[in-house]
Amino acid sequence: MELNDILQNVKNASKKMATSSQIERKKLLENIALKLDERREEIKKANKIDIDNAKDMELSSALIDRLILTDKEIDGMIKAVREISMQKEVVGEIISGSTRPNGLKIRKVRVPLGVVGIIYESRPNVTIDSAALCIKSGNCAVLRGGKESINSNIVLSEIISDALENTGFSKDSIYLIKDIDRNIIKEIAQAKGLIDVIIPRGGENLINYVVDNAKIPVIMHNKGVCHVFIDESADYQDALSITFNAKVQRPSACNAMETLLIHKNAVDNVLVEIANMLQEVDVDLRGCPETLKLVDCRPAIEEDYYAEYSDLILAIKVVENIDEAINHINKYGSGHSESIITTNYYSAEKFLKEVDAAAVYVNASTRFTDGGEFGLGAEIGISTQKLHVRGPMGAEDLTTTKYMIYGSGQLRA
Repeated sequence: MELNDILQNVKNASKKMATSSQIERKKLLENIALKLDERREEIKKANKIDIDNAKDMELSSALIDRLILTDKEIDGMIKAVREISMQKEVVGEIISGSTRPNGLKIRKVRVPLGVVGIIYESRPNVTIDSAALCIKSGNCAVLRGGKESINSNIVLSEIISDALENTGFSKDSIYLIKDIDRNIIKEIAQAKGLIDVIIPRGGENLINYVVDNAKIPVIMHNKGVCHVFIDESADYQDALSITFNAKVQRPSACNAMETLLIHKNAVDNVLVEIANMLQEVDVDLRGCPETLKLVDCRPAIEEDYYAEYSDLILAIKVVENIDEAINHINKYGSGHSESIITTNYYSAEKFLKEVDAAAVYVNASTRFTDGGEFGLGAEIGISTQKLHVRGPMGAEDLTTTKYMIYGSGQLRA
């Protein structure tokens, strides 16, 4: 079947999805969760093929880590789907309302976007998370995952299709494009009139390709160049534990720290301890000239401060003050997640207000920027742009608004 025909079928299915009841969509989500549990061995078998292929292609350990679906990950998907199904209804929610002097009753109401195109790499759980969030928000979806996870994605999409048919929805409501040819991405991004919005999530090259070729609105989920800044008043234990967690807990994640900034007055207290702690777990450190005076590591170059390593690599820079830290973050960061470690209230508030990012933390790891951790059940991605949403995107963020006006014969003079 031609892509245009496939997209037209999804567009047609979107009418029923948009007008379906909360009960109908909840039943569908519960069916998906049930089938994920019933077919977990089939999922793991398909995933093993993807993992073996990735190893044969000598893909990076960070990329392979993103591919893995064990029972733990499958349980996580099931939990996410069930949490999403239990969330408040967003379709039809009245955001605001007023009655005008002429008697017109105006209501601003939340409605689905329509058809959401999601282009992603590596992580097969995105197939389930995206489908669940689109269903919750009354949207249909066109999914196109990466070639490295194609076998896992096919099984997961079949589970979704079976659940759709079992609950009275068209199986075209959530459609996985199995064609792994890169040219198909351009066709999807230019499907004006059939897809309402495109959400790309993956590497910088994928994001740029979609943005450069799209003829429909794009919600950009860019790379994660995240920072932790240790202020001069930072608590010693917080500085060590937060830094370690932000870098080491899962270095392949987009919310992992890539550059550590340290106030010059905090260097003597923490730099050597942090460096030793990280080097003990094989973190490759790249330091500024001030760092190199105390730490045996390779020198950092300009490109290191722009890099999303997604690996056990960390750039370290000593800064004069909080203003230099904020200026560094706003120059080199990607607008994802940034954190300050401080006991100074005014420093904390300054950092929160002046750092330009989707998520800004005080005394916490950047690793919390995640739909599940934010109470969204899951996320369709983490938007790093400012329109129409920013940060982890849940069901509510996959809606737009409609004005509904009730009159009694009013005429404009």
